[in-house]
Amino acid sequence: MKTEELKPQDSIDFEPFYQALEDDPRLLEEALEILLEMVNSEPKSINKLALLIKKDSRNLYNGIVELYISSQNMGNTPSCCSGH
Repeated sequence: MKTEELKPQDSIDFEPFYQALEDDPRLLEEALEILLEMVNSEPKSINKLALLIKKDSRNLYNGIVELYISSQNMGNTPSCCSGH
């Protein structure tokens, strides 16, 4: 019996997937949560993603920094004055 040679798979068309993410913010949020869970378990991936965000997604990076600074400032304030 002759073994068949593996044929390269045709390119997968991701356009419908990307369009669905663009059309449905909840689907995009869910996809990001899944991606972040996957990345979170791999330390090398965490660093690569962080560098990618810093380099190519400046608005996202700035948003993360702003949230981090805000949470640090809230942590240094007595509970009576934290704005709650």
